[in-house]
Amino acid sequence: MASPAYELTHLEALEAEAVHIFREVAATFERPVLLFSGGKDSMVMLHLAAKAFWPSPPPFPVMHVDTGHNFDEVIEFRDRTVGRYGLRLAVSSVQDDIDAGRVVEDPKAGRNRLQTAALLRGIREHSFDAVFGGARRDEEKARAKERVFSFRDEFGQWDPRNQRPELWNLYNGRHRKGEHIRVFPLSNWTELDIWQYIEAENVDLPSIYYSHRRPVVQRDGMLLAHTRFLTLNEGESPYEATVRFRTVGDATCTGCVESTATSPGEVVAEVAVSRLTERGATRADDRISEAGMEDRKKEGYF
Repeated sequence: MASPAYELTHLEALEAEAVHIFREVAATFERPVLLFSGGKDSMVMLHLAAKAFWPSPPPFPVMHVDTGHNFDEVIEFRDRTVGRYGLRLAVSSVQDDIDAGRVVEDPKAGRNRLQTAALLRGIREHSFDAVFGGARRDEEKARAKERVFSFRDEFGQWDPRNQRPELWNLYNGRHRKGEHIRVFPLSNWTELDIWQYIEAENVDLPSIYYSHRRPVVQRDGMLLAHTRFLTLNEGESPYEATVRFRTVGDATCTGCVESTATSPGEVVAEVAVSRLTERGATRADDRISEAGMEDRKKEGYF
């Protein structure tokens, strides 16, 4: 009697899809790179890449687009993780673009939008032809329009109306010199999937993803960490709160949420009942306009 066929669990199916994507890129592109900030999504991507090529290390470097306004805990974690995995780290710095006059900083607007120039410069300088990003379709409306393989022209720009079909998980990475493909292995994951996977696989994360005490400022319905990068507005007064971060980015625009969750399981319980996406709830730069993210992606943002 034949043994019953084994059915993959939901997380196993997502993992298998992502592993397939990593291997497909390694087999068809010459110079891929993985965007790595030290955040939870890029850490899950790195964990999946390590699985895809085990026992060899991932056959590509990682790149951080550095605004210069990062949380100290995240930068320490980034460097420690790169050393632990034996990876080559490329850093493309927004500060370098500011110093060279390629972009102009508006202190009131923060540096997140300036990452586009640094990202495109890093891709060009290293001749990367495939760039892994941790964006997920559940995060934001513009990101829901992305394919897994997302074509970028010679200027790094994205046309949401000119997307390639991906029937039966067949991906088209064809491109000319100077063009590149953004690749999103976590496209079909949700924030809850990410945290359930972190719990199941014991994925290490920066400490700020879990509950801790820190000084915060209430601004525009968000709690912003009171760091050396944040300039207080008139009438703002910092106070201490018990918080955690759902996403990490530029410290001047990344909000936190009040929470007592100190483990992946406790975060899973919180995320399961949340009705706000992490970016919608905690990223001030995504609140500019309804089409703000799509406009930025058309310019080359990840």
